[in-house]
Amino acid sequence: MMTTNDSTHHTISYADSGVSIDRANAAKERIKTLAAATFNARTLTEIGSFGGMFDAAFPDMTQPTLVASADGVGTKLKIAFLTKTHHTVGRDLVNHCVNDILVQGARPLFFLDYIATGKLEPDTIAAIVEGVARGCRENDCVLLGGETAEMPGFYREGEYDIAGFIIGIVDRPKIIDGSRTKAGDIVLGLPSSGLHTNGYSLARKLLFDVAGYTPDTHLDELGTTVGAALLAEHKSYLPALRDILEHEHTHALAHITGGGIIENIPRVLPRNLSVELERASWETPALFNLLQRLGNVAEDEMLRTFNCGIGMVVICAAEAHDSITHHLAQRGETARLIGRVVEGNRNVRVV
Repeated sequence: MMTTNDSTHHTISYADSGVSIDRANAAKERIKTLAAATFNARTLTEIGSFGGMFDAAFPDMTQPTLVASADGVGTKLKIAFLTKTHHTVGRDLVNHCVNDILVQGARPLFFLDYIATGKLEPDTIAAIVEGVARGCRENDCVLLGGETAEMPGFYREGEYDIAGFIIGIVDRPKIIDGSRTKAGDIVLGLPSSGLHTNGYSLARKLLFDVAGYTPDTHLDELGTTVGAALLAEHKSYLPALRDILEHEHTHALAHITGGGIIENIPRVLPRNLSVELERASWETPALFNLLQRLGNVAEDEMLRTFNCGIGMVVICAAEAHDSITHHLAQRGETARLIGRVVEGNRNVRVV
């Protein structure tokens, strides 16, 4: 039987391995306050419960249908690390997830986050969750719960990862699935506010490795620093699109994320249809022009990597063009006619 000699051995705690329960508790207390500001009458639990509970009774719906999605921020986090800007990526994450379920006609109900880091810094965690909570409040979504994991040796110092999980709801007869799309429909493009949350690995290579810029480099053509341009928000399209989701002439929506405009539109098309886009119909923002010039990137590669200035696509009946664009304009969105639906094989052709 082994014994321990107290005079020669000290007691080892969890903190000695790099995990601090005290730091986790301090972060949790700050998170509780931030999350509570997003709660509504349907929220049945507080932060700290083993599971979050939410009242899902919707008597005004004939067939309430839940829509779920999960995503991350990708290597946009590298820009947050370089600039020590942690209060924006959580909002990016929420908005991305909201847009993903929005395209099926769903409105968000609640959100869960997961943050993992090597050493838990309460100030950093609070800044991240501040962004998550802000995104939730802006999208009428409850931050119902989440997890913060301290994993020593797994992440580099000062780095972390964040993922988000969203649940929304739509009445089944009002689901938007693209099935009503037909040849002759028009394609409207809603402008993006930057790279959103995709294409950052290529963008970082071009701006930092090829051009030798730093996040603090100010570029006149961008009107700001490289870091600020790359951290521009991933906008939510819910405020603009909320009231046209049930419009009889709204046939499909496509969130332009990884895969760009070329690969995301086909996801909402029937198999016998394609989309023909007129490339000159929308102006490419300066950041995308800069990236293309720095890497001599082919146009096809740009369109399948970045959003190139279009963050959301609305496919609608041609006769609804004026009413829908007017509705969007009243909500601060300038929708451009960028293409049409044609007979085809579920692809995108750029002319």
